[in-house]
Amino acid sequence: MTTKPTVGWIGAGRMGSQLIKRLLDAGYEVAVYNRTRAKAEPLTEFGATVVDRPVELAGRNIVFSMVSASKDLEHVMLGEGGLLTDDGRAPKLIGDASTVSPEASASVRSVAEGRGVGFLATPVSGNPAVIAAGKLTVAVSGPRDVFETALPLLQTWGRGVTYVGEGEVARTVKIAHNVFLGVVTQSLAEITVLAEKAGVTREAFLEFLNDSVMGSVFTQYKTPAFVNLDFKPTFTNVLLQKDFDLGLAAAHNLGVVMPVASVTRNIVAQEVGNGNVEQDFATLLLTVARGSALDIASENASVSDGLEAE
Repeated sequence: MTTKPTVGWIGAGRMGSQLIKRLLDAGYEVAVYNRTRAKAEPLTEFGATVVDRPVELAGRNIVFSMVSASKDLEHVMLGEGGLLTDDGRAPKLIGDASTVSPEASASVRSVAEGRGVGFLATPVSGNPAVIAAGKLTVAVSGPRDVFETALPLLQTWGRGVTYVGEGEVARTVKIAHNVFLGVVTQSLAEITVLAEKAGVTREAFLEFLNDSVMGSVFTQYKTPAFVNLDFKPTFTNVLLQKDFDLGLAAAHNLGVVMPVASVTRNIVAQEVGNGNVEQDFATLLLTVARGSALDIASENASVSDGLEAE
């Protein structure tokens, strides 16, 4: 009988808490640290335990983390009470699912591997609704043998796990993904407003688009927000601006020209500067509508996000 590895998790936000539940449902024993302990406590109802410092997870076989920014990753791993600060204990494997810079990831990897700990970058594509539908995808980079060890756990998260190479390349994959996310959303907002100002409802236009070769899982997913102006946050402009900045920094370092991304980044930054920091980034639709002298209102239509559970 094979014994499942014990699991630690750092960061029980909207995404992290859903992935923890999937690991618990798969029969893994999970201990959780979150900066605000009260936000992790509800997970005890599903069988998780909660600790007060990341270093208390050092005795776990595998530890995953999902935090907001590069400085947060460095802090929970290397700062006071960080996971890798126990001189006697360390996990066998760390997988980090945050969207952070390759440089921050490399600094943590160096310390981890110096202690004989396998380190994987495991950023994901999705949000809580995508997780609930079983459609989350994961990009992974690091040593291939470490990836093979972590694969059964990563497969509990959703429908797809892609090994993309050594080192920090998964960071660039995720950053490129999120830059595209922002550019597509801005473009989708512009063409939707164009159609509506010509007299077409957003519901009709997006139904046509989603059925065409230009439609996608993402355009379908954003349809309810665009049609009914429901901007409950799945991803904020603050986080999107951070990822644009990471993407443009990578482009600068690699000598890649990204004019469309640069313009879109400035639009998103203006949203943040204007105080749009809590709602979903699909509010870019409202900004385009205002700039186009279009009085936009919810269509109160029954439209699908395409995320029926698998």
